[in-house]
Amino acid sequence: MEALHQLEIIIVLLAVVLALTSVARKVLIPYPIILVIGGLVLGMVPGLPTVTLNPDLIFLVFLPPILWAAAYFTSLREFRENLRPISLLAIGLVLATTAAVAVVAHAVFPGMSWAAAIALGAIVSPPDAVAATAIGKRLRIPRRIVTILEGESLVNDATALVLYRTAVGAAASGTFVLNETLLQFVFAAIVGVAIGIGVGMITRWALHVTEDSFTEIAITLLAPYFAWVLGELAHASAVLACVAGGIYLRQHFSEVVAPATRIQGRAVWDLLVFMLNGVIFILIGLQLGVLSEAVPSARFGSLIIAGTLVSATAILVRLVWVPLAAALPRLLSPSLRARDPMPPWSYVFIVAWTGMRGIVTLAAALALPVTTAAGAPFPFRAEIILISFSVILATLVLQGLSLTPLIRALRLEEDRGLEQEEMQAREHAATAALARLDGLTGEDWLMPDHAERLRVHYGRRLERFARSGTVDEECTVEAAEAFRRLRHETMTAERLALIGLRNDGTISDEVLHRLEHELDVEALRFGIGERRAAT
Repeated sequence: MEALHQLEIIIVLLAVVLALTSVARKVLIPYPIILVIGGLVLGMVPGLPTVTLNPDLIFLVFLPPILWAAAYFTSLREFRENLRPISLLAIGLVLATTAAVAVVAHAVFPGMSWAAAIALGAIVSPPDAVAATAIGKRLRIPRRIVTILEGESLVNDATALVLYRTAVGAAASGTFVLNETLLQFVFAAIVGVAIGIGVGMITRWALHVTEDSFTEIAITLLAPYFAWVLGELAHASAVLACVAGGIYLRQHFSEVVAPATRIQGRAVWDLLVFMLNGVIFILIGLQLGVLSEAVPSARFGSLIIAGTLVSATAILVRLVWVPLAAALPRLLSPSLRARDPMPPWSYVFIVAWTGMRGIVTLAAALALPVTTAAGAPFPFRAEIILISFSVILATLVLQGLSLTPLIRALRLEEDRGLEQEEMQAREHAATAALARLDGLTGEDWLMPDHAERLRVHYGRRLERFARSGTVDEECTVEAAEAFRRLRHETMTAERLALIGLRNDGTISDEVLHRLEHELDVEALRFGIGERRAAT
């Protein structure tokens, strides 16, 4: 009966997620904010059962697919181009925020040890990948800003979790060794990335040897969990394992699966990530009632003040760090200034203001041990959890709600770089298809009228007429199969040409995704969706 009761709660939460998401789309507010507020309201309804979160469940069930999917849709080209600002945010800013929050927490709670204060700083330091992606893309922020925010949120969890585990270990045992912490960070990063690439390579091989779309999709669903578990078993960064695996697989996914698998897999993954995001954000809101019971009501007011101070510290450190990180490297390096001029201050401010915390912060706070190695209660555990929740609420609601009017007020320039890349890619793909048609001249299965129709089709594309060629069905099975084979050859040439442009950095992964999806839909329309690319 207990399992049935939990299932009923999950069903109700899913229904609430769908309803609140619909509301968010109508009021033009990013859905994570609406879900958190909705969870807060639900938590205040008397008589509702208490919903508690198991931190291991969050880390193992929710994070791997969310991180993998976010990494999968991250452009490797743009990630490399922005590696410097991403590193300064994902490593430098996490360290700076952890230190500043630790100082404030130690001052607010004089009895709090430095280890516990550093643990709190590490918990609240990393902005959330889910919140950054969901809010950034919805508000049409310029592409480079989105790339930096997504790249930061993918990598900063690894930095924060290494600091967190070290500080928690020091608070529980009473010992702290700086050299061991630095070695642990280097080991966790290198081994985590290696595990992710290894899992990506195995996944690529498994996809290559299978022929069934459902099996291939199931393999992609299992891959992030394998990467996470192996990372944890190796005491490396499971976060970086998922990030590296997702990025690696994206670079090869187009070559190893059929169009039908890509289309079906995209639908499955979109639904999975949407449901996981929705449930986790509404659960964040529901935790207020649970967490408030852990602290005496007499201390609740002082904790609200402490939470406000820590939230303000986390926000202010980012507002100071981001402009300095953007300006100082260019001031110190004339070559960098010439190669990458200072971006508009409106861009810098958007990056500085977009620092919403989310599921990693909540999971890390709830994962604090109950007792120390000596058996004593973990110091200030309830206070750290409540303060962490207040930072999530303040950043997600305050900063998230203010982003839309802020972006409108700043009047950010529209980024048309991807549109130009797309036009170039369409022309290149059509040229490759025509070249393939010429190369197939003389094949015994090739019907001249079919080839001529496709030449007209691609000729119109090259002339930039926005009109797709259509093909009438032939009367005979042989003729229809011959045309499908021809269409498969030309579409394969288009796809490989697009992959080549992506591989040499001419176009981004986002342009490849968009054009490849069109090819996949067209392949299904012609009945060749199950055929793989002919290489």
